[in-house]
Amino acid sequence: MSTLSYPTGRRTQPDTAFLLRDEVRLLSLLATGLPVEAVARRLHVCPRTVRRRCRGVCDKIGVGSVIEAVAWAARRRLI
Repeated sequence: MSTLSYPTGRRTQPDTAFLLRDEVRLLSLLATGLPVEAVARRLHVCPRTVRRRCRGVCDKIGVGSVIEAVAWAARRRLI
């Protein structure tokens, strides 16, 4: 499994950020350990779209990787 890491240009305050239902679903699927390609099939999008959406979620909540984003969502009991 490859780790999706992104350099984040802007950082929001993670405690004030919110996620849309589709973003939470994306993190939930990634939290199960599915590879990006499998997540893409389940969401009926291409893997590039999954990576782009992951980057957007990471930027939104101010973290540098999908693993951190999943942990952020789990701590807030979103997933």
